Amino acid sequence: MNKKLMAVAVAGAFVTPALVFAQTATVQVYGKATAEYGYADQGSGKPNTDIFQTPGGSNVGFKGQEMLGGGLSAWFQCESSADVRGLNQDGFCTRNSAIGLRGGWGNLYFGKWDTPFKKAASVGTLGTGETGLLGAAFLFVGNSTGGGALGGQGASQSLGRNVWKRRETGTINYESPDFSGFKIGAAFSAANATAAVDATTNAKPRVLSIGGMYSNGPLNVGLGYERHNDFGSGFTGSGGDDRAWSIGVNYNFGGKILVGAQYVDMKYETGGGSDMKKHNWHLGADWNFAGPHHLYGVWVNAGDTKGNARLHRRLHQALRPATALLLPQGAVRAATSGQSSMVMTFPSAPGSSSATSGWKTTPTRDTALVGLQQHRRLQPARTRTLG
Repeated sequence: MNKKLMAVAVAGAFVTPALVFAQTATVQVYGKATAEYGYADQGSGKPNTDIFQTPGGSNVGFKGQEMLGGGLSAWFQCESSADVRGLNQDGFCTRNSAIGLRGGWGNLYFGKWDTPFKKAASVGTLGTGETGLLGAAFLFVGNSTGGGALGGQGASQSLGRNVWKRRETGTINYESPDFSGFKIGAAFSAANATAAVDATTNAKPRVLSIGGMYSNGPLNVGLGYERHNDFGSGFTGSGGDDRAWSIGVNYNFGGKILVGAQYVDMKYETGGGSDMKKHNWHLGADWNFAGPHHLYGVWVNAGDTKGNARLHRRLHQALRPATALLLPQGAVRAATSGQSSMVMTFPSAPGSSSATSGWKTTPTRDTALVGLQQHRRLQPARTRTLG
């Protein structure tokens, strides 16, 4: 009885400001659209192809705020993907979307949002985008995309076990106020109902994330930690609690040259006391050489995959259905992967529109493991893009 009353009270607390919104507040409409066309040369003996994508967070959104008095305000945001190709039909509120309360004590909000770890792990990743042909997030941290660590009713969503830059579904988030340049954020996702109806309790995936940010003039630093509990369904044995930590820094020299570096350490439990580990790093630069024009450069290194795990076929099928790899018992070791790119952008006005042309090469040796995904490529791949 008490639990039901408390649930109604909490729901009412957040619904009531929304009703006031409709009567007195003005809702802001915002968005952006991107289009990218590129050509990929995958090397000798591999097919070449051209690709049309919409990277960089094409979106349309609605947001608003209601002042409640005493420095307290209620806010909401509903941001949806806007694929100008007409291929992505995700629906409403598929990107950063939430309802919350903000005051002098910080910001508390509920919904789907970028995790604190993702924010901290983006401080030093300069010189390239997250996604698209020139993006580096896939190689560096498995990808930068939406995640759904929900049991029961959310089981149809992909856990995205290898993804560490997550826009996580069903999260409770807190952001602290600014303390002389330092801010901290924390988030956890609701496990929701488990799919099991007996004593089985391991079908409750959950994301726990924390990040700290420091900004002082030209210097910015980020430190983050994230844990993925019960992400190990799809392989034999216990385990499946993965974790990662990352540190990054960027510095602006004379307001013209911005350089950054980011490091990430990832560990995956693979059952029976075994694990897999990866250590990746990212170096990038952004040179504002004339007016609104910029020249970007980046080098990303995906280190060897190490550990004492025996990589099981079922694990690879669960993570990437198109691949299956069985390694011998003992230490896991896969070849180092890397990416280098050079990008130039010509915006017509800051914050308005821009045209970008770039080149990227990704030399990846045979059977290299990026995160927990397998790549087989004997020749370097080169990509050119104009978007």
